[in-house]
Amino acid sequence: MPVEDEDGLRNLVICSKPSSLTEVLSKFRYYMPVIAGDREAIQQIAYELAEDKANEGIVYLEVRYSPHYLANCNVHPIPWEQSEGDLSPDEVVNLVNQGFQKGQRDFGIKVRSILCCIRHMEAWSPEIVELCKKYRNDGVVGIDLAGDELMDCESYPGHVQAYEMAVKYGIHRTVHAGEAGPPKVVREAVEILKAERIGHGYATIQDPVLYKEIRQKQIHIEACPLSSVLTGACDSDYTKHPVVTFKKDKANFSLNTDDPLIFNSTIHTDYNIAAKYMNFTELDFMTMNLNAACSSFLCAEEKEELLNQLYTAYGMKQNPCY
Repeated sequence: MPVEDEDGLRNLVICSKPSSLTEVLSKFRYYMPVIAGDREAIQQIAYELAEDKANEGIVYLEVRYSPHYLANCNVHPIPWEQSEGDLSPDEVVNLVNQGFQKGQRDFGIKVRSILCCIRHMEAWSPEIVELCKKYRNDGVVGIDLAGDELMDCESYPGHVQAYEMAVKYGIHRTVHAGEAGPPKVVREAVEILKAERIGHGYATIQDPVLYKEIRQKQIHIEACPLSSVLTGACDSDYTKHPVVTFKKDKANFSLNTDDPLIFNSTIHTDYNIAAKYMNFTELDFMTMNLNAACSSFLCAEEKEELLNQLYTAYGMKQNPCY
């Protein structure tokens, strides 16, 4: 690595000023080659992530990652050294599950995984959906699609087929869309990929018809205020952020950290932004979190347990989702 201590590494990988999504993603090239293919590191990082989030007061966490990246598979632009991978993606999922299971036991938090397809790596997607199916009762609750939003669905039929299989298998679906890309990408995610949730989704409000449809169908938007500014997806003036519109229109959304290492953030960072610049009240946070729990990818029984836990903590009577 081009640095010699922890402070140097933090300065290298942390994004603290608005830039671009491309610049943010370039940070991965520094530390991923150290982690990828390392069984002990993968399991330990999963364990420590559970610890960190439990310390933030989170009771239920859904974590997304690419098993192929962590397996050390060959892909541009990350400079992997081996083409076949040091681990199989299946081994990666098993290792992550082991770390999360240990973290759940030790820290009293519930953790589940969402496995990522990568837009420019169609060849991985069939294996991703099969891994989601294999581990659906063992820690994995959904499938995601991340990467270059400028590639439309016609450019990646392999992903479309993977999502068709996900629908067939009953696997929950979310898609990165409307962060760096236009509203069209969100519409494709909803209409072609049958997404139940949208990662980021800020561009949605640029298309009134689409935005109305999203609200009517109660499709959940996974918003990340700090990330959206640092990647250049949204204006740096948080008072004009799409989340303000989501809240005003009572859309189904949540606040999330995106990548906590690169953005040097916790969930409190994004909550404080919402409180300071978006006029979120205590009731707004509670309502949002109940909507997030309703839109979680847990099975019905576990979702009901989570909601009851929140109702009790908030001193609220039970109500149907939304």
